[in-house]
Amino acid sequence: MSHVQPHTVAILAFEGISPFHLSVPCMVFGDDLARLGVPRYELLVCAEQAGLVATMSGFSIAVPHGLDALERADTVIVPAWGDPEQAPSPALLQALRAAHARGARVVGLCLGAFVLAEAGLLDGRSASTHWVWSEDFARKYPKVRLDQKVLYVDEGDILTSAGTAAAIDCCLHLLRSDHGAEVANRVARRMVVAPHRDGGQAQYIEQPLPKGGSGDPLDAVLAWAQAHLDQPLCLDKLAERAAMSRRNFTRRFKARTGATVAQWLLNHRLAAAQRLLETGELAMDRVAELAGFGSTVSLRQQFSAAFSLSPAAYRKQFRPK
Repeated sequence: MSHVQPHTVAILAFEGISPFHLSVPCMVFGDDLARLGVPRYELLVCAEQAGLVATMSGFSIAVPHGLDALERADTVIVPAWGDPEQAPSPALLQALRAAHARGARVVGLCLGAFVLAEAGLLDGRSASTHWVWSEDFARKYPKVRLDQKVLYVDEGDILTSAGTAAAIDCCLHLLRSDHGAEVANRVARRMVVAPHRDGGQAQYIEQPLPKGGSGDPLDAVLAWAQAHLDQPLCLDKLAERAAMSRRNFTRRFKARTGATVAQWLLNHRLAAAQRLLETGELAMDRVAELAGFGSTVSLRQQFSAAFSLSPAAYRKQFRPK
């Protein structure tokens, strides 16, 4: 009987770390994924030296692993760095470079992007970090193409995210890439967070998630649109349903979701297509119809552009074994 080697995730802890920021990847990758039918990750919380590490909250945590954990990690995650003005040690930077050179996926959450940039891993690449520190980041690392607006940037072998909520989005995106949308959605529901916020969504949004039962007509329209993706939807139709002018609806929609109507609809249709491809045996034209793409050609074009994978290849990769 063959044994599937678990995917090892090394999460870096350091003096003065925020316990909450450390907990984000631990919550996502530490969930009991076996009950969802997928292999569980092996989590290694590590520091420059194993032992007690003081947090910013006045208590210490016992860290069982040193930097040698990075030598066998498939994914290395650096949570929000405590102080962007404090340079990481040469030993830590070298360990990150070695892990990346070996083929590990390296992730900088929030201010963790500063650490990856200091290691030179982001030179010539696109990256994201917390918007409050974006100007400092751009000035300090001119070789990095900083995107100050997005939630996270996926460069394949290197990912970076914006602030705390975006770090959750980024980790769920990693889980989605590894095991599909349905698994990521179920973990998100357990965490009571949005199951899918696209990386290109704006960082600063007045109200990131609609409030259920708020009485706001925009909330009702968003819920209705998600339930009727198979119908032809557009800005004018949604504005009419909300009893708002086109201009007012556009302004409020962008403030609420951080995206244009077209972007928002495409993201939700892509997510719906992912779930349909993973969880059923529907014909491809039926998937295209239910997700609102209209034709298999449109589905294939939009899906391949978003995920660099055809719908058929995605179904083969993520359907239950």
